[in-house]
Amino acid sequence: MKRVFIALSLLAWTVVSAQAQTSNSPVVSNRIVLVIHGGAGTILKSQMTAEREKAYRDSLTFALKRGYAILKNGGTALDAVEATIKVLEDCPLFNAGKGAVFAHNGKNELDAAIMNGKTLEAGAVAGVTTIKNPISAARSVMEKSGHVMLIGKGAEEFAKGEGIEIVDPSYFYTEERWRSLQKAKKEDSLKAAGKAMKGSAILSNSGQNPDHKFGTVGAVALDRYGNLAAATSTGGMTNKKYGRVGDSPIIGAGTYANNETCAISCTGVGEVFMRLVVAKTVSDLIEFRHYSLQQAAEEVIMHKLGTFQGSGGLIGVDRQGNITMPFNTEGMYRGYMKEDGTVVVKVYAGE
Repeated sequence: MKRVFIALSLLAWTVVSAQAQTSNSPVVSNRIVLVIHGGAGTILKSQMTAEREKAYRDSLTFALKRGYAILKNGGTALDAVEATIKVLEDCPLFNAGKGAVFAHNGKNELDAAIMNGKTLEAGAVAGVTTIKNPISAARSVMEKSGHVMLIGKGAEEFAKGEGIEIVDPSYFYTEERWRSLQKAKKEDSLKAAGKAMKGSAILSNSGQNPDHKFGTVGAVALDRYGNLAAATSTGGMTNKKYGRVGDSPIIGAGTYANNETCAISCTGVGEVFMRLVVAKTVSDLIEFRHYSLQQAAEEVIMHKLGTFQGSGGLIGVDRQGNITMPFNTEGMYRGYMKEDGTVVVKVYAGE
């Protein structure tokens, strides 16, 4: 009788132990999603050569495949968005990392943020000038600093201590971005002169260079464990006042992720996105008003943003794997991959 009791006890312990292990194990699904953007603005087919368009599409495709491979092989959404952003930061076509625009003082000042939808942990860096891949520094801030945001020299010292690659500021120089700065400075001078000349034709054409306002890269992902993540990186605005920080590294404004709702990365006029707390507003509409992801994103981008004369767009994915990519400009570099592995890349409105 005693042996039977012991055997039954061992059996019961084995069942309870197995149940405990199962309850603590991540739920694995075949549903994986990666969505990216490379900035929104005045992107017109009539102003794009076939070679340049192909270069953008190829770069977006390469970035998507890099991040998707991580998800496909069981990696996390965090790993996927960081790897994807690093590809875009290393590409001079986009306003982040190597392709960052110049501030008024002739320097490249970079911002980035990343957020974990499972834990709501987040990390960001702003105004950095020597970190090759700001998105990796942002992740280190999230995981190792005990803080959410570090800026300028402090962020650079921290990144160096964590083994993040540091480069000479000259690494970020590209001739195209330098010419854009000179053009922007000239236009600002003409605009200032035009204000003293009522009716001057100068006013109708000044300040229309999309590089002044747009250009950011972002990625959002859903992994097979049901976790969401978002990441955004940018060089900001051409000819911006040095020290200016936009929405990209501001959690809730340009970047946000919450497993209960969605993951969002924004691009556009940062000042307006900050005032409207765009990324968090989309999440709140889902959580508190029970909007779908598409309804929430369109409400903010297509309606509320325009009320404040804001321009731009966002990408998003929710916990069911639904995606959204709304924008109110002529175009937005964007793309996605889902569980079937098909690459979808778009550039212009209407695609």
